[in-house]
Amino acid sequence: MNGANPPALDDLVDLLGRWASGRGPLYLLLAARLRALIDDGVLAPDQPLPPDRVLARRLAVGRGTVVAAYDLLQQEGRVLRRQGSGTRVAALHLPATRTADGVVANPLLMHILHPPDGVLLLTCAAPHDPPPALFEAYEEAGARLAGTRDLGYQPAGNPALCAALAAYYTGRGVPTTADQILVTTGAQQALTLLAGLLLTPGDTVLTETPTYPGALEVFRHAAAVIRPGTAEDLRERPALAYFVPTGRNPGGAVMDTAERRRLAALAAEHDVPLIDDEVCAELSFTGETPPPLAAYERGEHLISVGSLSKLVWGGLRVGWVRAAAPLVSRLARLRAVHDLGGEVFSQLAAVALLGRLEEVRAARVRTLRERHDHLCAELREHLPSWSFEPARGGQTIWVRIPRGDADSFAQLALRHGVAVAPGRSFDPLGRHADRMRLHFLFPEEELSRAVNNLAAAWAVYDGAARPPSRHPLVV
Repeated sequence: MNGANPPALDDLVDLLGRWASGRGPLYLLLAARLRALIDDGVLAPDQPLPPDRVLARRLAVGRGTVVAAYDLLQQEGRVLRRQGSGTRVAALHLPATRTADGVVANPLLMHILHPPDGVLLLTCAAPHDPPPALFEAYEEAGARLAGTRDLGYQPAGNPALCAALAAYYTGRGVPTTADQILVTTGAQQALTLLAGLLLTPGDTVLTETPTYPGALEVFRHAAAVIRPGTAEDLRERPALAYFVPTGRNPGGAVMDTAERRRLAALAAEHDVPLIDDEVCAELSFTGETPPPLAAYERGEHLISVGSLSKLVWGGLRVGWVRAAAPLVSRLARLRAVHDLGGEVFSQLAAVALLGRLEEVRAARVRTLRERHDHLCAELREHLPSWSFEPARGGQTIWVRIPRGDADSFAQLALRHGVAVAPGRSFDPLGRHADRMRLHFLFPEEELSRAVNNLAAAWAVYDGAARPPSRHPLVV
């Protein structure tokens, strides 16, 4: 469709198809179908959309349904609504990719689904360099494999790994038994299972902002309404809450003890299921691992999610849920519908790695701190107009550009050989247009090359006649 001409009302209705045939509130179903049309480029940037009343009349729904759908898409940055000029598809919205089954993928995942050649990917924040301990763990797993008959048909996970994870949490001050552990194929599957079990369409999920975009996509796929907020908003009793206390993605913040205690207490007081995302829990730069939220309160409302993919290697797809045994049992039954169990060899390697956790953690944190400091120094020297707070843990920093927006800069940076993650993806309401996330997982030489190329791209974006000669484009 041509963005200069609004689609005929009948044409748009045809494109919407059987939009109301799903489960959940009508405004969420309408927003989901419009979102798909926008993300697929069927509705082009600057495309005018029908007025609220006109579309509502044609769809035989209340005007409030269309208003709520348009407002939700505006919060996500997909449409613009202005008094007197109507509703239009946002010009700067980055289209999401779409998998073969029609599921919308966050724009941040574009380079995972279709990785470009010759580009430094500062978008995928997972360790690229496996430590020596990983190879040794797989050797040990091979020896264990000879003595097991486990074929992987165990939705709750390999018993040895469940026991090792239970001991891990017990050692962190949270008494845990093996039946309180569900092993998953990475933390993303853990979040997906929890959303599938705990959410129904239209439920409210409370999250921090900015936060991990993979979680936001899971909650959107569950047709939940995502509300950014703080611990105090637990008083309004959302259906689910999601917080990342340590190494928060994207800025690397670490929640202090008093705030952790209050967060856990409010979740208990108001009976709100709270996901404590501990994927980066072992990556605090102080060298100490803060306790999980479950250490401060007992009960079924506190749920821990973890993974070895950030601590050890991105290719080690072993994650888990630590929760009350009845919830774990329900999650295992749900997983069995989709996935009868995880790959055994990696689970056995995870058992060996948990036995060497202190060694692995110390080495990873030391490397991360060195690379973090190097990236920060490079940014201060070569891009002094950019601002950021140093991370206190995790793998990423949250950078603000002084003018323009990160979506359009990301397109220019890609042409200069660097992929960055624009800030809108990290906010449920599509804000933070002037921010981007950068990871510091590459070796120092590659981080320097990435910053050089970003500086070259910024010189062009910022209107300079040519990039500074001391920072030539490195390919």
